[in-house]
Amino acid sequence: MSADNFDAPLQPPQSPNDETLPRQFKDLFLNCHFSAESDEENDLTGATATNNEPFCWVFGYGSLCWNPGFEYERSITGYIKGFVRRFWQGNVTHRGTPEKPGRVATLVEDNEGLCWGCAYKITGQAALDYLKQRECTLGGYRTVKTKFYPRISSYETPFIGKAEEVIVYLADVHSRHWLGEDVPEHIARQIVECRGPSGHNAEYLLRLAQFMHDELPDVDDEHLFVLESLVLNELQQRKIPLGSVMGANPAQIRRDDDLRENLKRSPNFQFTSRMPERKLRCLNI
Repeated sequence: MSADNFDAPLQPPQSPNDETLPRQFKDLFLNCHFSAESDEENDLTGATATNNEPFCWVFGYGSLCWNPGFEYERSITGYIKGFVRRFWQGNVTHRGTPEKPGRVATLVEDNEGLCWGCAYKITGQAALDYLKQRECTLGGYRTVKTKFYPRISSYETPFIGKAEEVIVYLADVHSRHWLGEDVPEHIARQIVECRGPSGHNAEYLLRLAQFMHDELPDVDDEHLFVLESLVLNELQQRKIPLGSVMGANPAQIRRDDDLRENLKRSPNFQFTSRMPERKLRCLNI
């Protein structure tokens, strides 16, 4: 997801024109408001909202992985399909300046791609208003919807987990802050040279890489990890202490707790009890 942008010039959010969107998602995309007639929807474990308050899921793949900035009910690690993460979006308000824009993450369409991150369950309007301001109005990102697949499944879900519709914020060539593709060495050098009101641009990248190492250690994000290595080398060559680019440690986020709890339950053998009996015979081979 985008960097923490709050002071960039105003620009109205772009919204998809998709008549197939569920009713509650149309209002979310067009106005960043929950529909007044929103239906109860199942969450990732099949439970429904008990207080009839509408909710949605938002996918984070950048600074939201370690610095969400809003209240949420749950956070779950997982992935979306059809996108890859790239540091092709500029930032002039928090990780850079108009004179020296920093680089932050966005998503690029890739039919074979996966992007790992985390989904947040949001209930109520306050968080959506915050995200609309942070991502759309100020950050130049637009909203799309896609399916999110949780990393951890319970016995009640298929092996890859039950997919859930999520809101995703991404920027493209039409964004006013778009920087586009460049060789990794140039991107890393730009990140090392940029700082904004929220801190050093290198912190943004290194904390995102740390999130992946800590919470998704089996995932290889080549673009991110190549940049991580290049940025660390660049800092060392310039004799810039790592501590001088890293701000205060963010609060620890507990994720996947309820799904892990489901995994502790004893397996349910009702499925095997419904299997028809079969007689086996020996074959001479």
